[in-house]
Amino acid sequence: MAEYFPAINVKNSWQKNLAVLIDHVKSNTFPDLLIEYLATLCHFDTALTVTYKKSFKPIILQPLDPAEQSKTLISYINNGYYLLDPLFNAVQKGISGVVRVAEIAPDSFQQSEFFENCYQYFNIVDEIVLIIDLSDEVTCTISLGRQPDLGTITRGELRALQEIYPVVSALYRQFWSTQFGQYVQYEQSDDATKQALKSFGSGVLTQRERQITELVVKGNSSQAIADQLNISVGTVKVHRKNIHAKMHTSNQSELFNLFLDHLKSVT
Repeated sequence: MAEYFPAINVKNSWQKNLAVLIDHVKSNTFPDLLIEYLATLCHFDTALTVTYKKSFKPIILQPLDPAEQSKTLISYINNGYYLLDPLFNAVQKGISGVVRVAEIAPDSFQQSEFFENCYQYFNIVDEIVLIIDLSDEVTCTISLGRQPDLGTITRGELRALQEIYPVVSALYRQFWSTQFGQYVQYEQSDDATKQALKSFGSGVLTQRERQITELVVKGNSSQAIADQLNISVGTVKVHRKNIHAKMHTSNQSELFNLFLDHLKSVT
């Protein structure tokens, strides 16, 4: 049976809309209502709420209905593309708050295999994310995607999200404390998948080459890799040449496809 709940009214004052959220903070309708509330503060075309937990695949909280989940989203979760997502890596680094993916993505993100094989099919030109720590182990991300017709987010919209972030964070933690049990059924152990990037090339590449390979697969340019590892660009290029020789690949695309094969073999 479908469950009905009162929709957020864009014409109401923000206090009344917030009151609706508070009334439903212990209900499974809260994630959908929150998206409706955020729509009164910021324009977006797509919305996705996911939780990340160590040793587990991400869990989709919204949209929960599989019929509303695109093929690209399902591939993102089930095929391990999330491992290459700048947002996933930001969560692993403990970043929280309101961020734009463009600001946390590697410098060659649009040339990365992750972008070309997965992200571009979301048809998003700007993605704004509320990253919320729900507990010591679980982090929630609320991604608001803007497609070409909307363009990039305005300063006013971004400021509105930043101002409401502390309230949204507190409410989501309240929701999670009472509702997390219903999502346990979706948890899938993912120790092997998370080790795929670390073990890729094991026995063939040196430790430094494997470190650089991971950064290459994630879409970092030679300059970005050099900056992160505090080595010269020339040294990175030499390592990349050696990596391709040892892995029998000739470009980043072939290396990425080889990684996907490795990912499937360990999951």
